Amino acid sequence: MALHRLSLRLRPTATHVRSFYTSRVGQQQNTVAAEPETEPFSVFRTKEDDPAFHSEKHIGQYYNVPSSHIQTLFHHGLPWRYKQQVETFNEASFMVRQPALEVISDLKQLDPSKPVQRYIFYGLKGSGKTISMCHTLHYCYTQGWLVLHIPDAHIWVKNCKELLPSSYKSSRFDQPFEAAEWLHKFKITNERFLSKIKTKHRYIWTKREVTEEGRPLGELVDQGTTRVRSSSDVIGALMKELRLQSGQPGSDFKLVAAVDGVNALWGRTTLKKRDSSIVDLEELTLIYNLRKLMRNDWIGGAVITTLSQTGSLFTPISAYWPQDMLGEIGFDSMDPFIPISVPNYSEKEFESCYLYYLDRNWLQHPQSRTEEGKKEILFLCNRNPWTMEKMCCVL
Repeated sequence: MALHRLSLRLRPTATHVRSFYTSRVGQQQNTVAAEPETEPFSVFRTKEDDPAFHSEKHIGQYYNVPSSHIQTLFHHGLPWRYKQQVETFNEASFMVRQPALEVISDLKQLDPSKPVQRYIFYGLKGSGKTISMCHTLHYCYTQGWLVLHIPDAHIWVKNCKELLPSSYKSSRFDQPFEAAEWLHKFKITNERFLSKIKTKHRYIWTKREVTEEGRPLGELVDQGTTRVRSSSDVIGALMKELRLQSGQPGSDFKLVAAVDGVNALWGRTTLKKRDSSIVDLEELTLIYNLRKLMRNDWIGGAVITTLSQTGSLFTPISAYWPQDMLGEIGFDSMDPFIPISVPNYSEKEFESCYLYYLDRNWLQHPQSRTEEGKKEILFLCNRNPWTMEKMCCVL
C-alpha cells in the first residue's frame, strides 16, 4: 500500500509501522508480538509525554498533553483554531520540534542568580511559533515554574470594552475588563502559588481598601477580580511583586514571563480617547507594566516571546524578521535576546502531521488518503502548518 511504503520511507529502520487499514491488523499484531518488551514504535507519536525528556529523537512526533494541563495552563493560551481541533480530536497533542527543544535545553541550565534570558520565536506566518512557545511553557509548568502568560498582546492594544482614566496616574488609561479577565485566568494557572507568595509592599486602592505587606499574593489577585476598577493597577502590582521576588533568597519559585505577539508592545493602537485622538502605547497601564516585565533587570526566570503577524495591523504581511516586527525602539528594548527561528515543516514533520490527521480521521475525502492526494496537499500548503491545517479541515 502507498501509505505503508510512505511510513517505511519515513523511518527505514522501523520494524513496526502503525497501519490504517483493517486488512493489515493481523500482520501488525504478529509484528508487535515478535518485538522485545520496549516502548512501541510509532512514526508520528511518542509515548514520552513529559517535555523534560524530549530530545532530538522525538522531533516530528506528537505527544499528548493531559486534559488537566489544558484546563489550567492553557485555559486561555491556545490559538482558536487549535482549540477547535482539540475538541474535535478529543485530545491535545503538540509536535516536538527543534525550536522548542532549543529553548527547553537552555532552561535546564538556567542560573537563577543571573539576569533573565530573553527568547524570541520568529518565522513566517503560520509556521508554528505559538505552539512552540506552548511546548516550552508546558515544560516550565511541569517543572513547577510560575507561568505568567499573555496569550495575545495585540488584544490589549486594539480591542477594549471600556477605556478609563487611571486612578493612579492621570496620564494613563486603564482597561479594567480586560485586566480582570486576565487576572481570573492567571489565578487558574497559578493557584498553587497564591497562598505561598507574600506581598513585599503595601498597596492602597481606595480610602477603605488596602493590601497590607505580608499578605498572600492571592489576596492581591482577588482585589483585581472583585474590584474591577482597580484591576489594571493590580496587574502592575502583581508583576512588580513577581519581578522583585523571583530568584531571591527565600523565594522557592522560578518565573517565566511569556508574551505571544510581543511586537504589539512597540506597535500602534487603534484605541481612541474621548476627543477621538489615538491613544499612545505608553499611555496604557497594561502595556506600561508589561514593558517593564520584558526587561532583563530581574533574575530567577526567563522571558519567552513570539513575534506575531496575526493582529499586527500596521506591519507588512510579509515581514517576520525581529528588526522588522519590533521596530527600532522595540528591538533596542529587547536587545540582547536569543532569536529562535521557527521554519515551516521539514519533510519528516509534514509526513508526521499527515499521518496524524489520517489517524484522527481528519482527512475524509478518499483522494486525500492517496499518495497523489498527499503530494497535492504538500504542493498547495508548501509545508506551512497553518495552511496545511486550514486545507485539511475541509477535505
